[in-house]
Amino acid sequence: MSEGLIVRKKRQFLSEQLDIKAWEDVEGFYKSLSERELNTKELLVNWIADRSEMDAVLEEDMAWRYIKMNIDTTDKALAERFQFFIEHIEPKDSVFSNEYDKKLIASEFLNELGIDYKIYFKTVKTGLEIFREENIPLNTQLGLDSQEYGSITGAMSIEVDGEELTMQKAALLLKEKNRDTRYDAYLKIEARRLQDKDALNKLFDKLIGLRHEVALNADYKNYRDYMFDEKCRFDYTVKDCFDFHDSIAKEVVPRLERFDIERKESLGLDELKPWDTAVDPDGNEPLKPFGSGDEMLDKTIECFNKIDPYFCECLTTMKTMGHLDLESKKGKAPGGFNYPLYEIGVPFIYMNSVGSVRDLVTIVHEGGHAIHSFLTRELEITPFKSFPSEVAELASMSMELISMEHWEIFFDDAEELKRAKKEQLIQVLGTLPWVATIDKFQHWIYENPTHTNEERETEWLKILDELGSKQISWAGHEEAKANLWQKQLHLYEVPFYYIEYGMAQLGAIAMWKNYKENPVKTIEQYKAGLSLGYTKSIGEIYETCGVKFDFTQEYVKELAEFVIEELNKIS
Repeated sequence: MSEGLIVRKKRQFLSEQLDIKAWEDVEGFYKSLSERELNTKELLVNWIADRSEMDAVLEEDMAWRYIKMNIDTTDKALAERFQFFIEHIEPKDSVFSNEYDKKLIASEFLNELGIDYKIYFKTVKTGLEIFREENIPLNTQLGLDSQEYGSITGAMSIEVDGEELTMQKAALLLKEKNRDTRYDAYLKIEARRLQDKDALNKLFDKLIGLRHEVALNADYKNYRDYMFDEKCRFDYTVKDCFDFHDSIAKEVVPRLERFDIERKESLGLDELKPWDTAVDPDGNEPLKPFGSGDEMLDKTIECFNKIDPYFCECLTTMKTMGHLDLESKKGKAPGGFNYPLYEIGVPFIYMNSVGSVRDLVTIVHEGGHAIHSFLTRELEITPFKSFPSEVAELASMSMELISMEHWEIFFDDAEELKRAKKEQLIQVLGTLPWVATIDKFQHWIYENPTHTNEERETEWLKILDELGSKQISWAGHEEAKANLWQKQLHLYEVPFYYIEYGMAQLGAIAMWKNYKENPVKTIEQYKAGLSLGYTKSIGEIYETCGVKFDFTQEYVKELAEFVIEELNKIS
């Protein structure tokens, strides 16, 4: 790869001028794949390649519709273009894809294609087992309804001193030294979120009902069990998730409690309130690692260059090609993501930067995802590039910690650099209980799909009390605490995509430990493991990266103690 413009490869199957405005624009290609004979190995290989090309083109087309719709949720035409794809292309694609999977698995030449195809064929077989045609319209409806979350939350804003602020920008006020400023901002943020509490509850109830129906149609007892197979979780079980929750509760939560006690004492407070958790405990001004989104990107490119010049080239290419939208603005949906674009092989980074340390972490996180996309862009077929989230998040979360070794690029002042690193390491540990909380909550939700809103609140508070800080007083703000879960986009848009963050965080801590001991070897392992895409199991990929896929209490304790040791070195 060289810096600059990357041009997609010439298509071998689909038209170069393809413009999808109706199903008929692609129908002929689908029928062509259906009608072909696969009576030689060569014909099978060519058929798989053509199907892979079509998957890449269609997924990239849908990706651009999704990206543009999120950038401007006020533009109805963009929403309609995305909805068209969900309603008129994806349902028909599902039918043909199921037909193709049957055709593939029936081929007598499967065993001649090599070991790299083993996991792909296993995922295909699993997909065939859970496919039900009656779920196609339900999944279409789920795709449409889940996007309502972005429309609701993207419209949220508050007014401060006559200025309208997005919720992301408003959150910066919670870092202000003046406690009255923080309190006033918190009240406005809380009131604005609760204004849409009922709408978000109603939307979530609808999503739960549809998802449960999908599970029943596929002969599953609940949606949780369905999703474990739908996500092809071959490497761990439901019990492993519960063990993860317990390990975090026992080994991480008590260590984090100490930081909150120190925070309360440093701030001289009798009670630590929700608006006291983001401010610097020593009374320093909020850290500002950069001003504009352009400055953030340029500094990130420089930081990545210090880790590995190839990483720098990846982001530089994305900048040249305009594959980034980084700053928060009115009407833009919340959140951040790296969207892989399988045909061109150059992903798109989307985020809502407001100039905070959290934004620095987000850009290097999404940058890790982007590097992963580049590392796998030359793999033979699209399914090899569609790696599991446990691997994807290892790429991104490792980059958060590895990049921290070069954060002097963002902070000229040595004391500010120490503050930023300390804040990041506390956040690294803090991520684990929140991941466990959201995941445990989801297990309960889908094991009990007919629950009421009141029962949901009760269970949420129970889980939050198990895994959250007991040092924060929510007195007078109980309603906000009971609805904190509504801030988590994943619950609405990508159910059961969250435990992966916790598993990958453990792997990332281990990789950072390796990097501190041997930077060159660790980056070689990082690149080697992630270049595998999904041609190996999760455990094999982690092993190639030089770390363990392990979330036992013993391993969690070992890694938590390492982070604490590093924190003590900074302080």
